[in-house]
Amino acid sequence: MPTITRALTKPEILDRVLDVLARSFDLAPDRIRPDSHLVDDLDLDSIDAIDLVVGLEEETGLEVSEEELKAIRVVQDVVDLLHEKLARAGRATG
Repeated sequence: MPTITRALTKPEILDRVLDVLARSFDLAPDRIRPDSHLVDDLDLDSIDAIDLVVGLEEETGLEVSEEELKAIRVVQDVVDLLHEKLARAGRATG
């Protein structure tokens, strides 16, 4: 399980989120933007959202709670959540 061991910026976190989305859901990378709505734009359902969280947990070594998952609507929400969690762990910058 990869764990982030150095500080990441929001653009670096976004790159990782885009990579997980593209790999996990066979989405064209140019289709995914920070303002892409996970359901309306990317056609993800609740099971996909759980798969996304599992992929991100594996990528970052962080845990995402069910409550945090329910607050995610767009790609940027995922980035912001991970940035906040990484900052608390001392592994995020800017």
